Amino acid sequence: MSLKELLPGKLGYGTAPLGNMFRAIPEAEALATVEAAWQQGVRYYDTAPFYGAGLAEERLGQVLAGKPRDEYVLSTKVGRVVLDEHETDVPDFGEKGGLFEHGNPNKILHEWTADATERSIEDSLKRLRTDRLDVVWVHDIAQDFHGDEWLARFEEARTGAFRVLSRLRDEGVIGAWGLGVNKTEPIELTLALDEPRPDGFLLAGRYTLLDHEHALTRLLPMAQEQGVGMVVGGPYSSGILAGGTHFEYQEAPAHIIERVARLKELTAQHGVSIKAAALQFSLAHPVTAAVVAGATKPSRVAEDRAALGETVPAAFWRELRAAGLVSPAAPLPHGA
Repeated sequence: MSLKELLPGKLGYGTAPLGNMFRAIPEAEALATVEAAWQQGVRYYDTAPFYGAGLAEERLGQVLAGKPRDEYVLSTKVGRVVLDEHETDVPDFGEKGGLFEHGNPNKILHEWTADATERSIEDSLKRLRTDRLDVVWVHDIAQDFHGDEWLARFEEARTGAFRVLSRLRDEGVIGAWGLGVNKTEPIELTLALDEPRPDGFLLAGRYTLLDHEHALTRLLPMAQEQGVGMVVGGPYSSGILAGGTHFEYQEAPAHIIERVARLKELTAQHGVSIKAAALQFSLAHPVTAAVVAGATKPSRVAEDRAALGETVPAAFWRELRAAGLVSPAAPLPHGA
């Protein structure tokens, strides 16, 4: 089954914020946001052990435990095993330092071996209070976390996690597997392998209104040729396209703020919300199966749902292209 056939609808809920990303979110607010996503008709939920050292999975599982299991699709990730012992030092998350400083205090083991993969899945099932996972992503085997060591982590995953997940898919234990990363190169490398073969990938931040040129040149043509689908994570580029101040998990630099200002000027001229432009742009590529947007307040989920269905005139997309705010090669809605 292809990723597009497996995923229910074009909008998924990303749970990284539930792990107390950037701030400590009150428990009631976090749970209410998941419930709001359900009430808004969202039936695809993506999470990971890394998000707050298990906190996001715990919160998501608490709400979804009361929902019919056959009515939603659930994906989580492998590569991080949450340990029982608590962290005493500041954890090293590469470029993403401090991202989940408000999450659970547990230590995290970063490992992509076969044994760690199976242990990670078992632990996730417990935290999520479920008996099965629909999609499993191999998490963060890329430069942003590992620098020059990323190829060694990739090789560890290729001989460990990739093979375990391929077997579980072939046995019908999971529906699909792939990579969940913030960089294109690990996916390109995976698609060039003879085996194992992924079903899709979750690419965060690399196919947005603010950053898509690189993905368009190599990765997406390869994926399209092989019939491999993409879930676009971080369609708001860490929040800057949704009224926030972060880009790439850091305070946005001046050139990004200026580009967002130009986008907002154009959306205002056409009476379009910038969220609608962001989501519909990411969905316009034929490889895209869904977008996954994070939220920490119920009202934000309603905004995402409305943005997905908002009517965006073809003239907006034509002017966006003419202004040089998107790549000439990027597919746009209405064939603009």
